Amino acid sequence: LAENTYRAYKADMAHLRLHGVKVPATPVQVAEYLANFADTLAVATLQHRLIAIHRAHQEAGLPSPAMDSLVKRTMQGIRRTKGTAQRRVKALVKEDIIELVLSAEKQKPMKAARDVALILVGFAGAFRRSELVSIRMEDITEFDHGVEIHIRRTKTQQEKGHTVFIPSAKSSRCPVKALKHWIKQAGLDEGAVFRAINRHDQIASQCAMSAQSVALVLKDAVRRSKGSEAAQPVSGHSLRAGYCTEAASVGIATHIIMEQTGHRSSATLAKYIRPLARRKTPSLL
Repeated sequence: LAENTYRAYKADMAHLRLHGVKVPATPVQVAEYLANFADTLAVATLQHRLIAIHRAHQEAGLPSPAMDSLVKRTMQGIRRTKGTAQRRVKALVKEDIIELVLSAEKQKPMKAARDVALILVGFAGAFRRSELVSIRMEDITEFDHGVEIHIRRTKTQQEKGHTVFIPSAKSSRCPVKALKHWIKQAGLDEGAVFRAINRHDQIASQCAMSAQSVALVLKDAVRRSKGSEAAQPVSGHSLRAGYCTEAASVGIATHIIMEQTGHRSSATLAKYIRPLARRKTPSLL
């Protein structure tokens, strides 16, 4: 399992055990757990907990209570009464990215250089936040017209990883120029590219930033430019969703977008494309 997936399952099982659902568990115990938390936990969270207990039983070679009709009916009832709509983070499209860069540039030199590179590379590469902070100097290959970045492990490519090409842009907001500027400013020659910076505007560690830090950088940039309320729906996933939305809105073919994002199905990609693209669809009437 991917590290993030393993961590999520571990947290799910800890909560289940805390409330009396241990391996082996009975269908009644699992159904009662679901019913007890139907009003306080999101449907998606309950579904994830159900998958965790199912996998735990599978790995132990035991029959899964999640497959019992009582548990299935309980979960169906919760979905029907509570709904299954998922929270959708804001997609940061081209106009938003420009505003975020302008906001990031007003910071101290080192932090400004890092945040601008983080924002532009994250958007242009359509990276997940975990992929963005995993980029290492050894995985970057320079070309005359851009850079190639190899992500060693992704959510869907655990073994061979995924390679993304980011072309140079003619505008002043070029992700390749921003990346090179940050690397030069930080004096990097090996190891993690994006690192923590302390309040004295100095690199605080040789280790990579945490994935959560990507969301904090984006939220801070949005907060400075648009206020706290505008920052609430923004997350580390907003760059990836923004790339998909922007690419679809300008007519880039689905298979080309999928090559960049690493999506395996067009149905999954479609979930990332926000209404912005649909509003630009010409009327047939």
